[in-house]
Amino acid sequence: MNILDFHSGRYEPRYEYKAFLPEPVCHEWVIADPELMDLLGRADRALGELNAFSQLIPDIDFFIRTYVAKEATQSSRIEGTQTNIEDAFKDAEDLKPEEQDDWSEVQNYIRAINFAIDSLETLPLSIRLLRQTHAELMQGVRGEHKLPGEFRTSQNWIGVSLKNATFVPPHHDHVTELMSDLEKFLNADQLIVHPLVRIAIAHYQFETIHPFLDGNGRLGRLMISLYLASGKLLHKPALYLSDYFERNKSAYVDHLMAVRHGNHLREWLVFFLFGIEETARASAAVFRAIIELKQRLERDVLPRFATRRQDNAHELVRQLYAQPVIDVKWATRMLGTTTNTAASLVADLVSFGVLVEITGQKRNRLFIFKDYLDLFRGQ
Repeated sequence: MNILDFHSGRYEPRYEYKAFLPEPVCHEWVIADPELMDLLGRADRALGELNAFSQLIPDIDFFIRTYVAKEATQSSRIEGTQTNIEDAFKDAEDLKPEEQDDWSEVQNYIRAINFAIDSLETLPLSIRLLRQTHAELMQGVRGEHKLPGEFRTSQNWIGVSLKNATFVPPHHDHVTELMSDLEKFLNADQLIVHPLVRIAIAHYQFETIHPFLDGNGRLGRLMISLYLASGKLLHKPALYLSDYFERNKSAYVDHLMAVRHGNHLREWLVFFLFGIEETARASAAVFRAIIELKQRLERDVLPRFATRRQDNAHELVRQLYAQPVIDVKWATRMLGTTTNTAASLVADLVSFGVLVEITGQKRNRLFIFKDYLDLFRGQ
């Protein structure tokens, strides 16, 4: 099907409301639009450059943990939470009571992302994986009573009420067949569809089906990263679009609605592919900056430690890339040393400008690897 001939679906009458029933997507998609093809090529090249970086950087998994934390905070922020990337690395007791519900949702999302990434080693991107990831996402938080890991068995909607909804997804009777079609589309190697076009359409379709009672937005955005990793477009899951979607939230929602109501698939693809290109280039720039920061610390800071303290200093700095918010107790446990030794190392890293104390307290102090976290805040 040429994307210009795309028809999104129809509204199906239900008792006192109409639910949108989307057309299946598991078929070939033809793009003959020169502007769209050019944008597709640019997005592809940017993704390739990011992939090259992710394979060259030592300790890449340490940096990926911070990307995951940023994705969890930004994706959850779209849903209304207020936790920031710095808070995501804190313990619950370091937060105010009113901040802990939002923090718990972000922690669950971090666990769900890591669970899904690990599961790709043994499972394809499938209904099974999405349902298991949803169960992790909803475990023990505000959506725990909304069928974790199970497709909905009742009607949901986007808006203040079913009668006055902005959008009513398909009736739950259709969810299983629509998700089966989506799963086939994601994995149908015989179909000639560019991977970035495939996941752009798949994301739209997932958000339109809205297969779960809660957590659809976060899981639908995570599905993009999982697809890029499972299809080997990225060696490591180093690209997440939630920051782009959050910064362009109105446009994101408007484009999805325009596909449903006006068949404007081309415009959604332009928005999505521009996001891939922009995010991939920004992520590659962060990797470059991380390498420069790492080299600066190894050249200017670590040699300032006495020879007998070099091993501990190197290990502590190395671990900061995965855990950029710490206290002395954490450093003590991680290094397997005494409290005094860890406290001395932390104090020196503060004096050298590597760590910054953020509580202003004399006890239970927290320290952040500020220059590193600032790279992710500014992405």
